[in-house]
Amino acid sequence: MAKAKRKATADAVDILHRRYYAGKPRRLAALEKARTNDQVARKLTALRIAHGLSQRDLAKLIGTTASVICRLEDANYAGHSLAMLNRIAAALNQRVEIRFVPAERRVRSA
Repeated sequence: MAKAKRKATADAVDILHRRYYAGKPRRLAALEKARTNDQVARKLTALRIAHGLSQRDLAKLIGTTASVICRLEDANYAGHSLAMLNRIAAALNQRVEIRFVPAERRVRSA
């Protein structure tokens, strides 16, 4: 019996999604968690840079060490606490805002 030909795609993201994530809820959950950690890290870094501060300067403002700030700005770090985010926000005259939004169903073409 001949194998059905699948339409070729040049979309690397689509190929990787099908190969490693499609139909694998644990992997999809881990991917979503990684995206969230990356988003928090990028926002913290952008906020610090927008205020013209080094990691050491920000650490002094909130009473911690530069290594803590470095860890918070690492996309692989999963220990962001609301208390620490609030300390950083207060030191930079900002506030933390939390929103709940509907989960997206990431549907990929097959």
